[in-house]
Amino acid sequence: MIKRAILIAAGRGKRLGNHTDEVPKCMVQVGARPILGWVWQALASVGVEELVVIRGYRGDVLEQFVAGLVPRVTFVDNAEWQTNNVLLSMAKARRYFDAATYVTYSDIIFTPAVARAAADSTADIGLVIDRDFRSIYVGRTEHPLDEGEVSDLMPDGSVARVGKRALPPAEAIGEYIGLARLSERGAAAVGNTIDALLAKFAGREEEPFMRAAAFRNAYQTDLWQTMIDAGIRVDPVLIDGQWREIDTGQDLANARQLVESSKDWS
Repeated sequence: MIKRAILIAAGRGKRLGNHTDEVPKCMVQVGARPILGWVWQALASVGVEELVVIRGYRGDVLEQFVAGLVPRVTFVDNAEWQTNNVLLSMAKARRYFDAATYVTYSDIIFTPAVARAAADSTADIGLVIDRDFRSIYVGRTEHPLDEGEVSDLMPDGSVARVGKRALPPAEAIGEYIGLARLSERGAAAVGNTIDALLAKFAGREEEPFMRAAAFRNAYQTDLWQTMIDAGIRVDPVLIDGQWREIDTGQDLANARQLVESSKDWS
């Protein structure tokens, strides 16, 4: 059983407008709970006991909230949250890739059923990928499908390509939702890859990397793709819906509909 989760929660979420004027994105209210409240409920349902929170924007407010929600929490500061992106934010928590862990974006909600799918997987590196992703984009004009972190598979069933603009959406079998499960072996591989990338780009963070114009602004999916290209197996954890990304006001309304309609939450 995986008992740790790493939450990447440094960004502000400007596309949510005044919803994030005073609180970080993961504390925006969705129905009865903030985003993080739903995430923690799903993770706790599969045995997670410890949360490592990478904080940046309004980290003081986040600390007060999380301390009252999670029994065991550790905070990692990303002081450069305004100028870097998800990969370098994730790298701030490098020391915590020493054991099996989940890694999750902080602007998504997913039901306990999705968490169970991740928990039941035997993959060393498993990316939760939604096969029903196209339905989520119906009417989603403020965040079109072209912005999705889509994916396809190799003939052996492992992940071939993943990320924004990694492949034409028409060729995708699903969308990576921003939740990954790592066994102890998988976590070590992630940590080693982060180490290698930080060494390679030391003093050169403005140079292009993968699909990012600069290494400083690289996405998490650029890390997954680097590992895949290096021959490290990355497997899908396939689901069908039951999650939402919350990036815009439109997304927030859709997320409220999910939490109100899903029977998997109590």
